[in-house]
Amino acid sequence: MKITPDSEKLLELAYAKMHFGKYKGYYLSEIPEPYYVWFRQKGFPPGKLGDQLQQVFELKINSLEGLLRQIRKRYPRP
Repeated sequence: MKITPDSEKLLELAYAKMHFGKYKGYYLSEIPEPYYVWFRQKGFPPGKLGDQLQQVFELKINSLEGLLRQIRKRYPRP
């Protein structure tokens, strides 16, 4: 089975921001890992944001959140 990344989804994830709470307006990749651990214990919110939070959490625990910073740097939004 071959896994291929969806470049549009990665770009969207790189620019995704938090919609509420203490980190409202922050890029998801810039939110500290303990916040994600808390969500993991309490439950991620439903819907698209919850899915994105789970994806960023997986990147963070594998020390790959820098990829999202690189994407933002390489592909700046107008």
